Amino acid sequence: MACNNCSTGTKDGVPKGCNNKGSCGTGSCNKLTVFDWLSNMTLPQGQEPFDCVEIRFKNGRKEFFRNTEKLTLSMGDIVATEASPGHDVGIVSLSGELVKIQMKKKNVPIGSELAKIYRKASQKDIDIWSEARKKEEVIRMRARELAIALNLEMKISDVEFQGDSSKATFYYTANDRVDFRQLIKDFAREFSIRIEMKQVGFRQEASRLGGIGSCGRELCCSTWLTDFRSVNTSAARYQQLSLNPQKLAGQCGKLKCCLNYELDTYLDALKDFPDLDTKLYTEKGNANCQKVDIFKELMWFSYENQPAHWHVLSVSSVREILDLNKQKIRVEAIEEFVVETTKEIENNFQNVVGQDSLTRFDNKTKKRSNKSSNKNKKRSKVVVQGDATKTISRPKKVDQKQTAQPKQAAQPKKQSTSPKQSAAPKKANQSKPIIKKNDSKKK
Repeated sequence: MACNNCSTGTKDGVPKGCNNKGSCGTGSCNKLTVFDWLSNMTLPQGQEPFDCVEIRFKNGRKEFFRNTEKLTLSMGDIVATEASPGHDVGIVSLSGELVKIQMKKKNVPIGSELAKIYRKASQKDIDIWSEARKKEEVIRMRARELAIALNLEMKISDVEFQGDSSKATFYYTANDRVDFRQLIKDFAREFSIRIEMKQVGFRQEASRLGGIGSCGRELCCSTWLTDFRSVNTSAARYQQLSLNPQKLAGQCGKLKCCLNYELDTYLDALKDFPDLDTKLYTEKGNANCQKVDIFKELMWFSYENQPAHWHVLSVSSVREILDLNKQKIRVEAIEEFVVETTKEIENNFQNVVGQDSLTRFDNKTKKRSNKSSNKNKKRSKVVVQGDATKTISRPKKVDQKQTAQPKQAAQPKKQSTSPKQSAAPKKANQSKPIIKKNDSKKK
């Protein structure tokens, strides 16, 4: 999530998102930045500029260095700083009087011994630094394979090379203490560089790598949040949230930091509420609390005999009933204190142009459905054959000869009430002449 990993143009190499060549104040190109609103102001006479500078390294890691050489530095300059051993390369993120405020915020004494800034980085320093950064992804994947081969319960999340490519820092997360002495030997044999292992927490890992949260925005820990306060499940209970770990956990696997943002307002609102375990004693029966609306100051109660029927009461009326119960006085029923809740008005949105609510596409679909139903009705017709009735379904294209026969067969159905009565006389009339012809031939 740093400037080197952003999507860049094919020719100029400028990041597409910010178009500020890595000096933007928002987004993941420059995390946890401070806007220098004193940059255009001149210092009063006789006052020298502050000699400490804030420098940013990979994944938003920032440290303070002392400008002993009194170099003219501005935001975005690439400098070579002191490291052990060798030197490191970083980008100036803040300079001037605002660095004092940042040092106080991070509990760094102003007069303490800080590392020095050697010089502004030359082209050779930048080339070595960029080549080392390209090797980090390949080395990280190989380091994970070596850790898995030793059956170590750890996750190597990131690798950071020093500016002179003489040392590599491996950041890892683990639940328990890990014995990685053999792992360091394998790393030194495989990569032939100086190795440093640094364990970070799960929240620090998420803040270093960055990402997109479930809200659709960048992670708070990687953009503006600097201190990680402990988050408990009680924060979700006070806010009436479902205790689902999949919804409450962030990318780090821990509870989301945003659960603490509105916790104080919920606690202030819950001061006037009675305990949720309280019971209301009435002559009709005892009532238990089922649901609470904190900001509307409403509570839902139901009788023990009728748990399905809930009654809405205000907090003030519940306190009145509790005060009477303390005096051993029972109310007749809860229904006397029920609050009439207003139903939410449904907004029936209409077309602005003034047309019907149905669109032209809806009208077409209705016409098509009506046509198809009419065609199906025409295709299926009833035909009477003897004592039985049959339904014949026609295809779309039907000859004229086939259409004439069912009409003639269906005419007797209108004259007679039942098909059996209409078919019986026909059989009788046909059978008599046949018998006469046979008798005449025999004679």
